[in-house]
Amino acid sequence: MDSFLIRGGTRLKGKIEISGSKNSSLPIVAACLLADGPTRLHGVPRLSDIDSMNKLVGELGCHVFRNEPAASGHDGPPLNGPLDIEVRDEKVSHARYDIVKTMRASICVLGPLIAKRGRAQVAIPGGCAIGDRPVDLHIRGLMKLGAEFRTEGGDIVGEVPKGRRLKGCNLYLGGAQGPTVLGTINVMCAAVLAEGNTVLVGAACEPEVVDCANLLKKMGAKITGEGTPEIKIEGVDKLIGCEHRVIPDRIELGTFIIAAALTNGELELKHCNLDHLVAVVDRLEEVGVKIVRENGTVFVSSSRRLNPVEMTTQPYPGFPTDLQAQLMALLCLGDGMSVITERIFQDRFLHVGELNRMGAKIRKEGPTAIIQGVRELQGANVMASDLRASAALVLAGMVARGTTKIDRVYHIDRGYEKIEQKLRAVGADIERIEEK
Repeated sequence: MDSFLIRGGTRLKGKIEISGSKNSSLPIVAACLLADGPTRLHGVPRLSDIDSMNKLVGELGCHVFRNEPAASGHDGPPLNGPLDIEVRDEKVSHARYDIVKTMRASICVLGPLIAKRGRAQVAIPGGCAIGDRPVDLHIRGLMKLGAEFRTEGGDIVGEVPKGRRLKGCNLYLGGAQGPTVLGTINVMCAAVLAEGNTVLVGAACEPEVVDCANLLKKMGAKITGEGTPEIKIEGVDKLIGCEHRVIPDRIELGTFIIAAALTNGELELKHCNLDHLVAVVDRLEEVGVKIVRENGTVFVSSSRRLNPVEMTTQPYPGFPTDLQAQLMALLCLGDGMSVITERIFQDRFLHVGELNRMGAKIRKEGPTAIIQGVRELQGANVMASDLRASAALVLAGMVARGTTKIDRVYHIDRGYEKIEQKLRAVGADIERIEEK
């Protein structure tokens, strides 16, 4: 099990290329199950979660080939090469537990399989331990389109009655915790091959939903309203493979912006879209971070004094829950008291205890964390509990006095492509330790 060893106190300076979005790539790879003929995807990052999804669609009859990566053009590591996917066998419709247990996004094969093959058997998914994230909205939406469901040996089994097609309808996708991104994508993927028209009300508005809709439209789907709470879909008989570039990863972008601010650094972040982080930019500018964009490049610097702020995570376009832990690491060195409220996932404060081990002063009160800024953090042995918590610990380690050892970094490998290589290229003293 690998660990990171970080010697703090170095200032980040240089260029980092932002990878393609993990949260877009996973449902987009699953959506390729809908198409006849080959699809080529550009910008899909090399991550353990992507490897799992590629293996999953491979077991479901796809031929998957990863091309060689291209050089980055600067001191950073070479990133992802194009990913080619083509369905060659439609007999298998079972997404096995051995793969699904590692990755929640594997539920995204449910809609495409039911729409294209009439049947899907998907193990109830796993992923990060950050609270209950049920898939009932996915199932409810697909049932409205005409699918029938049952559970069988820990699997969700969905079928379209023999001799029938899914049928379009008006359906509501909102839930107790707000819109569902993967649920919206799953139902949208099924509706594009349904008979007639579908209107998804209460749809998620995230850029990842828009990205998947754009892929489907290139394949021949008829979709309007993506990026709004109401998506309209006119069903078609078939989709054809296409070529598509995945959007840049807005969470990786936000993480590196915060890394520059924490280390009082200067970073030039390439190939990114700051429009996807409006709420994040608002909070960070309030903290004292200077963020300037020129075309697809973002320049980041910060003042030495970090102001305290209040922040609440919300569905897009609000502050994303996936950047909550990283912001908390930054506010640990703020000049005063900050307040963070988590409204998306319960139990997403597992990093609080580890940050406190490094000298932070954070206390939890239900869904709220109160952060009293300190003069410095100290290196310590800490443990990553989930993907974004591990990123927060890396950020804290880079600014802490002394050496920090982070265990269980397999979590960070799920969502950040070559993060230690990217950080080393801009001055971080970080190395991966392979432990047997």
